[in-house]
Amino acid sequence: MGRPAAGARLDLSTTLQVVNDMRTLIAVAAVLYSAAALAQAGPPMVGDKPLVQVKPRAAKVAGKSQPTAVRLQECLDIDDGTKERLSCYDAVILPASKPKVMTAKGVNDCKFTKEEDERLACYNGFVENMPKLPRS
Repeated sequence: MGRPAAGARLDLSTTLQVVNDMRTLIAVAAVLYSAAALAQAGPPMVGDKPLVQVKPRAAKVAGKSQPTAVRLQECLDIDDGTKERLSCYDAVILPASKPKVMTAKGVNDCKFTKEEDERLACYNGFVENMPKLPRS
């Protein structure tokens, strides 16, 4: 059924059909809206616990990096008291500045020592006393 021409009067049956069409549209919109709201209610439940999705594990890297202790011990192969040994230590544990100077309690605290000779002695003191670990 087509639309009446502009300015034409609508009879009762046409008016009822338009009202009926509007009701149908409102009912469809209400059903779709409630379905969308229900779809966002939350994760599915298994008993009283939410369903958990398992994420795939990352593939293990073939060239696994060595532990810090092993890399520090490799620096002991370089001549003691040289810039190369200090550079080796600094490559493993990057130097950093700290406003308050304090005594190193662990090998990681050596990075805060500003003087190179003192930093080298600090690293040597800790690394030489570490138990020897197997190299990969």
